[in-house]
Amino acid sequence: MLKRLFVVTIQLAAASAALAQWPQFGANPRHTGNAAVTAQPLVKTLAEIVPDPLVPEEIDPFSGDLYVHYAGPLLDGDDVFMSFKGADYVHTVWSVHRLHWENGQLVEKWSQPSDWQPIPDGNNIWEPVMQPVLANGFIYAPASGGTLLQIDRTTGTVVRRINPFSSIDANTFVSGPPSVDSAGNIIYGAFRLQQNLPWRNDILGAWLVRVTPDGTPTAVPFAPLVPNAPSASAQCTTEFAFGSIQHPPSPDAVAPAKVCGSQRPALNVAPAIAPDGTIYIISRTHFNDRWGYLVAVNPDLTPKWSQSLRGRFHDGCGVLLPPENCSAGAHVGVDPDDNLPGSGRVQDSSTASPVVLPDNSILYGSFSLYNDRNGHLMHFAANADYLGAYPFGWDTTPAVWQHDGTYSIVTKENFYGDPLLRTDPGDFITQLSPQLQVEWQYRNPSRTACRADGCVDEEFGFEWCVNATAIDARGTVYANGEDGILYAIAQGGILLNRFPLAGPLGAAYTPVAIDAQGRVYSQTGGHLFAVGGMPARKHAVR
Repeated sequence: MLKRLFVVTIQLAAASAALAQWPQFGANPRHTGNAAVTAQPLVKTLAEIVPDPLVPEEIDPFSGDLYVHYAGPLLDGDDVFMSFKGADYVHTVWSVHRLHWENGQLVEKWSQPSDWQPIPDGNNIWEPVMQPVLANGFIYAPASGGTLLQIDRTTGTVVRRINPFSSIDANTFVSGPPSVDSAGNIIYGAFRLQQNLPWRNDILGAWLVRVTPDGTPTAVPFAPLVPNAPSASAQCTTEFAFGSIQHPPSPDAVAPAKVCGSQRPALNVAPAIAPDGTIYIISRTHFNDRWGYLVAVNPDLTPKWSQSLRGRFHDGCGVLLPPENCSAGAHVGVDPDDNLPGSGRVQDSSTASPVVLPDNSILYGSFSLYNDRNGHLMHFAANADYLGAYPFGWDTTPAVWQHDGTYSIVTKENFYGDPLLRTDPGDFITQLSPQLQVEWQYRNPSRTACRADGCVDEEFGFEWCVNATAIDARGTVYANGEDGILYAIAQGGILLNRFPLAGPLGAAYTPVAIDAQGRVYSQTGGHLFAVGGMPARKHAVR
């Protein structure tokens, strides 16, 4: 009888979690970032909290930028669950806090530390994100050794540590935000680094992990999920050496190769889960970000298919790149850095995660250097066919607005190129059709940066420092910029409001979220802001 009651309780909790407004990165298992309510007008700051008090120490002294990735808040009713850092920069302790709306104030109810630590710095990696998820009536927080802490959402007490491995090895890391499917299963990647020179030595193992609602973990080896990848000891094409020689060195030059390394999940990537239970995750070779894959896995963790991101683009020399940017006689369309068709690169400093669209096709924002570091937003069908790409994809997880029997895709589009070489095209929030055609764009209008030491003109404007926008039931888009402003942009690219959060900062890319009351949550400079003005209206889910 007790066992039956426990099972019924888990089932009800799973159903409740599936209805939570924003229980994970990207709001739902598909990561579409949309809410079923109309967001409140951006009238006033309802609350401001400081999850990261270490920002003054974390700002890079040379660039003034903040190289940290932050978790998105988890929202359910009047509860807000958020990752925090301790106040000690040398021995930082991460924790999860429960905040609750009481009499218009966001009040802390509990905090629970985790022994999670970020993966050791290497390859110019930004600090990875510590992102919990809300499922089955609990909070599941990443912890040491590739484990999860299951935390009671009401009291903050640790119910158990869920360990899919035989022991706890501090060199095993949760690779990115876990995701939770509609049945309450938690999915995440993990891999084990060598303790000495972890970025020069190959990994010691990688896994895809599933935790069922009753807490049972299963970890399957990662390499068999990517059967079309080269072996760990194979040679993988890399790039020509950087220097004074124009690329490619000659029209038929062959780029050098180096040992590939093992397949592993990319850092900061949250798996996406389709309605049929198919899991999508991004893989890469440990030593070479030019060898990446979109991996589809069946609900029972068996391989479904794997598609390479290599050689997909023909928009390099003579297309996106003017002739003077490539050596004389270069073949049209090649990436000048390896003299091959462009590839979707999987950089560990990105937070881009797959998105499952309403037609069950999949988007992934990959990196590419040759098109001014803009990357490509790659599109794959559910049967693994490659459908094309939009020429911006860097560090973006697009949101989706369903309307009128179809849908639209909302992403950011920043300008990263050298302003001395060409005219600044601007930094945009861009809405695309299902065929990745532009429907409208809104350009960030900010040009003046004011700090404590005065104001200066930012000639080339401010980036959108948002890695995942949010969309309300009307199709209004919410995004934050490096100007420290939260924007509400109506359909058609019409500005509804600009709400200042804080002064401009070379800020970390952060997600936006909307709760069931229509309050909008945005971050800048290590602060989390809740913004609104009046209660939201609920809309029927389309």
